[in-house]
Amino acid sequence: MRNPAVLNLAAVISVLLITWRLAINSFDVGEKAGNNLGFNDKDQTKPKSPKGTTTEPKCSLARVCPSDHFALRISSGAANVVGPTICFDGKIIMSHALNNVGPGLNIVVVNGKSGTVEKFGYLNMINGNTEDILAYLKEIQSGMIVLVASFDDSSPKMTDDIREVFVGMGSTLIKSVKRRDSWVFAGRAGTENKSLFEKQTVNDDKTNIYEGWPELVEMGGCIPRNQTDLKGSL
Repeated sequence: MRNPAVLNLAAVISVLLITWRLAINSFDVGEKAGNNLGFNDKDQTKPKSPKGTTTEPKCSLARVCPSDHFALRISSGAANVVGPTICFDGKIIMSHALNNVGPGLNIVVVNGKSGTVEKFGYLNMINGNTEDILAYLKEIQSGMIVLVASFDDSSPKMTDDIREVFVGMGSTLIKSVKRRDSWVFAGRAGTENKSLFEKQTVNDDKTNIYEGWPELVEMGGCIPRNQTDLKGSL
């Protein structure tokens, strides 16, 4: 058995590293998400750079995304200690440091054309109401970009109907996500085309790096504004 203090130390180090790496792009996200379906509606105007201006890579990517793409990076939570981080177009929308994440599935919904963050929050997959969770997911309009990061355990309230909604957004791994797995995903509502923005770390006692928990999972890349072909990049 591993000493719980090791887990706590690792969690603190993870928070510091993730916060330091992305802090330069952070912004105020307002009110903390609610306990069950806590989503914040945001009417944001996406800043534009002057034509011909060379910008630095956003969301800690290795390269600058094309002008018709958005940068994204998503990290799942680490065990039930350190929350996930979702960065979109150079801004941290949700993170442990911003204190706006929760257990289950942390989700950011973005207008696929303008890049405006429409709402964000978390679906409480431990104590939430499955009917409310499913209703919220089904209300996401076609064409919206959906960014998802798991934290703690996303399986207790995960029904087949909820899994099918994510399949309809391009997920190919959601049907295999089980207890305490780490999962990150970016897709588009209203399309069943396979998304290349998806990763999973399986909860397995043989490979877990925390006591009873798998390591966090992270991915990033450039997602097109209004294309169905997603070109991933790490």
